[in-house]
Amino acid sequence: MWTGILYALTAGLMWGLVFVSPLLLPDYPAALQSVGRYLAFGVIALPLAWMDRRALQQLARADWMEALKLAAVGNLLYYLCLASAIQLAGAPLPTMIIGTLPVVIAISANLRDAHRDGRLPWLALLPSLVLIAGGIACVNRAELAALDQPSTADLWRYARGGLLALGAVVCWTWYPLRNADWLRRHPDRNPRTWATAQGLATLPLALGGYALLWSLMKVANHPFAMPFGPHPWRFVGLMAAIGLFASWLGTLCWNAASQRLPTALAGQLIVFETLAALAYAFVLRGHPPGALTLAGVALLIAGVAWAVRIKPRPVELAVE
Repeated sequence: MWTGILYALTAGLMWGLVFVSPLLLPDYPAALQSVGRYLAFGVIALPLAWMDRRALQQLARADWMEALKLAAVGNLLYYLCLASAIQLAGAPLPTMIIGTLPVVIAISANLRDAHRDGRLPWLALLPSLVLIAGGIACVNRAELAALDQPSTADLWRYARGGLLALGAVVCWTWYPLRNADWLRRHPDRNPRTWATAQGLATLPLALGGYALLWSLMKVANHPFAMPFGPHPWRFVGLMAAIGLFASWLGTLCWNAASQRLPTALAGQLIVFETLAALAYAFVLRGHPPGALTLAGVALLIAGVAWAVRIKPRPVELAVE
């Protein structure tokens, strides 16, 4: 279990990087950042696939179709929604909404996967969920308090950002549950191989998306300088770094955690992504977090520590 928790922590540290790119590239369309990130992920996966080609050849057509679905929803669509939300509403609101993922996934998994993983008793799980929710609320209250009151003209922009962040939550509630299903059905498969397979499945989707976006911009005479925008080296460097660390390494670590932990518990450990994203945001801002933010972080850590102590209980199957 502790090995799985360390893998989940590493995945969270890697995934926190995805909140940085929209802040460093505010004038880049979210769609371009999404296809750019996963184009880099797919290219990075090519040499890894060559080294792992024997294991990849053992994947059936159904496995590749599953990797394609996971790549489309959990990669491209999720990051399109997230990057758009951050650009429209700023970082605090999307962070607040994405921060509910540990609670949403834990509840979904406890309802859905109890017969496979055992059920985390609701009464035992409740304090952990309350602590996590309270910590997220504290952190985001502090973040929102630092913003100026939005004008009437900004309300629709904030609303669209909030809706897109909710779309990202839907994508990333579906992804870890579906991904864990495949990993549990194939305990003999290396999580590295499955991460690489998802990278390969992402590549044609990202290439097609990049070409489509470029064509649409050309037809519309959009002034944006394709293919790499006004800051090409920054864009390419960020996409390569996020593709390697967040997409491939983060997915690898999350796959390893998913094979070792109950899905309901693994879902709560996505809280590490929220903590990492906040830490990176304060590094960019150049000042430490306030007392309310630190209190929120403490509540988040306490909630995760509480959840780790809970042991799943087998569900008795009814006899027909």
